[in-house]
Amino acid sequence: MQSKSRQGSAVSVPDEIESPRAKLVYLYVTTRGETTVAQLRDDLGMRTGTALTMLRTLRERGYLERRGDLIEPVRT
Repeated sequence: MQSKSRQGSAVSVPDEIESPRAKLVYLYVTTRGETTVAQLRDDLGMRTGTALTMLRTLRERGYLERRGDLIEPVRT
């Protein structure tokens, strides 16, 4: 699955991310650049607990990182 980032480059979802919700969260954060849990929850229409679970899993797997209140894609 590919999407365009704000810079216009293609963003690929790693094959290891299998959950459709996790893929959506990953694409949202990587195309947005940075976000808050509240912003992600509101924009994607998710419950807070669901958003936090998806973000925690993606952080633990090394795809996202947290900087204070912001969630960002891992910079490569």
